[in-house]
Amino acid sequence: MKKLLAASCLIFTAAWCWLCPAAGFAAVPLPASQLALYQGADREKILIDGAKREGQFTLYTSHTWFRTFVKEFEKNYPFVKANEWRNDSKTLIRKVLEETRSGRVLVDVVETTADGMGIIKREGLFQEYYSPEARHYPNELKPKGKSGFFYLPDRETYNSLGFNTKLIPPASAPRSLKDLIDPKWKGKMAITSTSTGVRWIGNMIEVMGREFLEKMAEQDISVQDMAPAALMGLIGSGEVPMSPTIFDANVTMAKRKGAPVEWRPLDPVVTTVGSAALMAKAPNPHTALLFIDFLLSKGGQQLIMKGGLWSPREDIGTLEQKFKKTYLDEKYSVEEIEVKFTQWETLLRQLFIRKR
Repeated sequence: MKKLLAASCLIFTAAWCWLCPAAGFAAVPLPASQLALYQGADREKILIDGAKREGQFTLYTSHTWFRTFVKEFEKNYPFVKANEWRNDSKTLIRKVLEETRSGRVLVDVVETTADGMGIIKREGLFQEYYSPEARHYPNELKPKGKSGFFYLPDRETYNSLGFNTKLIPPASAPRSLKDLIDPKWKGKMAITSTSTGVRWIGNMIEVMGREFLEKMAEQDISVQDMAPAALMGLIGSGEVPMSPTIFDANVTMAKRKGAPVEWRPLDPVVTTVGSAALMAKAPNPHTALLFIDFLLSKGGQQLIMKGGLWSPREDIGTLEQKFKKTYLDEKYSVEEIEVKFTQWETLLRQLFIRKR
């Protein structure tokens, strides 16, 4: 009888330890939905142990710097192989939706800008998750679900004035949005017709009003059907003296190549945010969550800034920014921003393209 009782106790104790992660013993693997929201003290250990079993994860992103970033992640976690696929936000969205509809989800983490994130979130494809790093980021950039976050911000880029210093000395370059309508700048500006230019139109309407935008249209601004990086090339060569639709990172890269260019923030600066989300059917959830934690960590954000990007993390990037920011995509719902974009695109054509 004593032997039977002892055996029963041993079985009960083993079963309890197997089911209880807090007991410090091996635990039954948590379902992905519970794992994503788990906040126990052993969370990091569970993620690392799971990542060792998975051995890989796949990232879809819309920024080139992540090609370098994932290599740093692999150095920190050598038991993981990172598969990175990059394309523009629209193509990324289409790929995610097509794979999901085919029942073959390959991606674990999606990293792109808010317009793309909103569409995928609307389709119900993201898993809410928890990260201990979330507390370091602005609340307005953290869309919250019932129990966690749908995605968290990991990078920022700023769109404002880029100019050629040989043609426009820094001392005389515009220092505010109002300065752009000074008659001396007539015929000396260009804007991009891409989504970056559309956001610039939206910022002008919301901050300065329709009358100001109409005065801008009288400045004989050329509209270039190219990305800000390409437009930066025209500024560097002197073909275009300046543009208010240039990313600071574009100027940073051009200066490294010796171009006589400079960037200046004209408050409030249009800010584009990149965020990271966990797919609800992620094949490798442990590794995916480990990557997101690394991306949002202080060290991860310092790596982001090495790529010419800024960090939205409040104890790093924002300490160096001395200008006001406008978060257009985060200000509205997906449905609202789609309507706004249509309105802003119409204004771009009416005031700056058709007029010419």
